[in-house]
Amino acid sequence: MTVSENIPAEADWERAPSLVDGAIDLELTPASADLKYWLAAVPQGTLRGHVLGHADDVRPLSVVSEPGPLNSALTMELAFRSIAEEKATRAIAYMVALAPDNDCLEFYSTQLLDEARHAMVFRSHLLQLGIPKAELWQSVERLAQRDRDGVLVPLEEFGLRVLRDEGDFIGGVLVLTVLVEGVLAPSAELSERKWRVFDPAAADIERGAGIDEIRHLTVGSAIVRDHLLKHPEDKPRVLELIQEGYRLWGRLPTHDMLQRRESLFQQGIEEHGKLLGDYEVWPGRRLVDTTAEERMATGQAWADRMQRARLAYMGLEEAI
Repeated sequence: MTVSENIPAEADWERAPSLVDGAIDLELTPASADLKYWLAAVPQGTLRGHVLGHADDVRPLSVVSEPGPLNSALTMELAFRSIAEEKATRAIAYMVALAPDNDCLEFYSTQLLDEARHAMVFRSHLLQLGIPKAELWQSVERLAQRDRDGVLVPLEEFGLRVLRDEGDFIGGVLVLTVLVEGVLAPSAELSERKWRVFDPAAADIERGAGIDEIRHLTVGSAIVRDHLLKHPEDKPRVLELIQEGYRLWGRLPTHDMLQRRESLFQQGIEEHGKLLGDYEVWPGRRLVDTTAEERMATGQAWADRMQRARLAYMGLEEAI
């Protein structure tokens, strides 16, 4: 039996589904995705040969490493993602402390490590794109400050109010699963697909992070579902928390952030589209033929589809 045959399909580099499909269809619980599961599946499966998110011989094309719109789009995205994952790591420390049982404690301990690794590999790829190591942290600040302050800080304040100030474990799971990862994850799916030709290393980094996010989203959903089955009286409070979170999202400048990135990416297509050939970003649609608006709309449609499936699974259809 090969090593791969011992790895659960959802954690195997070759066999894992896409992030959106996996987050919709897979079922995992804290008990089935405990520390033993993680130790067997992630280092030997997802991370085998991909400690920095990709194999050593997988590199970006020169059009991404050199100054230009593609480099600008990708470095902005990587800087933002590195900060987002760092903030998630710090928030999950509260979830470990608040965990009501050992299964949840072990699972969120593994997610904390996953998120810290994501932050590390996003930063690491900035170095591969030419940012000097001595200037890494200043560059992350320069590239992501606007979107950090506009998008991530309000989300962090909301999550910390629930976790740190109110000590609400289920509320924290809900914020992370529905309002943070559940909304941001589909944009990572789009990133994996759209960078596949220009920067296969960045695409692989997104692939590995996406495999982890499948596990995070499905286990988080199972925790909320189990809680509501045992405590149906808590459903109105949970629904109100979701609605509060959605109202917050409606005030955040996420559309402007994505529009800036996709506009730069579109300039890159116009300059270097011949490199894309007939590559299809999704079935039947060549990446070279897409527009910024179309890619954004498709990512939003994936997010809506995933949100509906997960909320229905948790018994929270009213929030849709």
